[in-house]
Amino acid sequence: MTIELVATDLDGTLLGSDRTISARTAQAMSDARSAGIEVVWASARARHSIHDLARSCGFTGMAIGANGAVMLDLADGTPSIAATTAIAADAVRSAMHRVRELVPGVVFATVGPTRFVAEHGYAALCVFADHHRHPHEMEVSPTALTAEPTVKIVARHPELSSIEVFHTVMRAQVGDVELTHSGAQYIEMSAAGVSKASALSTLCHRLGIERSSVAAVGDAFNDLPMLEWAGTALTTANAIPEVKAVADRILDTNDEDGVAVYLEELVRSRR
Repeated sequence: MTIELVATDLDGTLLGSDRTISARTAQAMSDARSAGIEVVWASARARHSIHDLARSCGFTGMAIGANGAVMLDLADGTPSIAATTAIAADAVRSAMHRVRELVPGVVFATVGPTRFVAEHGYAALCVFADHHRHPHEMEVSPTALTAEPTVKIVARHPELSSIEVFHTVMRAQVGDVELTHSGAQYIEMSAAGVSKASALSTLCHRLGIERSSVAAVGDAFNDLPMLEWAGTALTTANAIPEVKAVADRILDTNDEDGVAVYLEELVRSRR
């Protein structure tokens, strides 16, 4: 099987624990693209932080953001929005109301294609690394609703861990949204049916790349649909057990440049 496209998660997968892209990884991505292998980023991150990462390493490919709700084209070095899938406004309000019922005390923020709006209580719990925004610079609102279409809802609790909140909401099966967890301090909800897998499928159809020629790499719950969709499912040694269970191969850890090692192998096989 010839791999024509590698879709990789960012945090915990492509990035090291310091949340940067190593020189080796940057070179491996460049070499892969020169060898005719598409490299696609697939992340829960928003447009601005994907842009910052791309500038740090010279990445100019396609990126899936907001767990599949936003498609970005970085070809000219800027994050041009190629497509978005929003949650219907009534579904946003309904999901937030239902999660509040299930987990009293939960607080919210909503993400648009370019904006992030948080409740005061949500911003108060944040550190910069959570959303790559300084909490004191966050746009805050009593309703956490953005004037833009909402592509993602995030929720957290001041006392419960995000994985506890995730499992509670997952068991209740909140309608009209796609619930997931990226390993961050919050849970995430996109429009029903939207995932990294759905966005990757759409992109591969546009590029004329068969599913069997796609390798995907990830480490957390939000990567599972993408790994199950791809022809080759890969993960890193630091991934959660649920991801390791579906992987065809476990690479070295993110701090050992596991994705870079795999890309180097692909390039050597092309030569």
